[in-house]
Amino acid sequence: MTGPFLYTSPQSPASATGVVADVYAQVSADFGVKDAPTFVALSASPSLLTSTWALMRESLLAGRASRTGKELVAAGVSLANQCPFCVTAHAVLLHATGDHRLAEGVLRGEEPEAPGDRALLAWGRDPRGPWPFPADEAPEYVGTTLAFHFINRIVSSLLSERMLPGGAEKYRLVRRTAGRSLAGTVRREVRPGASLPLLRTHGEAPAWVDDGPVGTAYGALLTAARAGEELLSDEDAASVRASVADWDGVTPLPLRAELPSRAQRPGARLALLAARAPYRVTAEDVAAWRTPASTDHCLVHLVAFGAICAVERVEAILRMTVGQPI
Repeated sequence: MTGPFLYTSPQSPASATGVVADVYAQVSADFGVKDAPTFVALSASPSLLTSTWALMRESLLAGRASRTGKELVAAGVSLANQCPFCVTAHAVLLHATGDHRLAEGVLRGEEPEAPGDRALLAWGRDPRGPWPFPADEAPEYVGTTLAFHFINRIVSSLLSERMLPGGAEKYRLVRRTAGRSLAGTVRREVRPGASLPLLRTHGEAPAWVDDGPVGTAYGALLTAARAGEELLSDEDAASVRASVADWDGVTPLPLRAELPSRAQRPGARLALLAARAPYRVTAEDVAAWRTPASTDHCLVHLVAFGAICAVERVEAILRMTVGQPI
């Protein structure tokens, strides 16, 4: 399978069976996108596929908070992470909510006119300030934020920047038409918790959410993604974690920052780039690490380990935000 996949060769969704097929069916029904590349890229690891989908579904799609508000936060996260694929996708989904002017403004990098919209987009880009949403909506907004810090890194590391064949998403009419095709799904009520029976891993729910679907999904993703650490030596894993611990959660990795050697420590380099600058992952980085024994499952898990290190750092920063009940 080719298409947007840079370094993996996922099986065609049409041939999927078991829980992978079940996820694809739920993505199509609840998200409105058939064969969504982000989830197809993760299909080599059912544990990552199910937990990533569950966290996105239970935070962004389900719940009571405004879908427009959550799309703005997700767009802000994607802008901060320099993920054009995801920024365009959220613009299309904002079109689907019916707010066409807002959708195009976000894509052009403009600040929304409405103060509430402006605050949500800005918080997505830099979540170190006060929450621009009610405390009882925190599980959905925080869950959305963490979900897309993870998803952005998977997309930027493993997919091309093109969301549609031929880069057709660059045309406003195409974006608006795509949004209209998703309008019915976006406005449909999504029942919380339906993704949880698909999970293949489990973990402890975080302190910022009660025992609910978002917390369950996040705990499952932590367990699934941390497993990629086993692909690195103890020294390399520790160096990745140390670099991420020094990150402020917002500032891009400087271009002149020293990286692990591609020749001597390719796994540490790839995981660190996935965490701090996934848009800088190259074919040379992947080839330097990959051996005949390294499957797509291994590559996805190594990238996921870097991604979850970044996610946990953002979560830690959110916990340190003064005056917030997290």
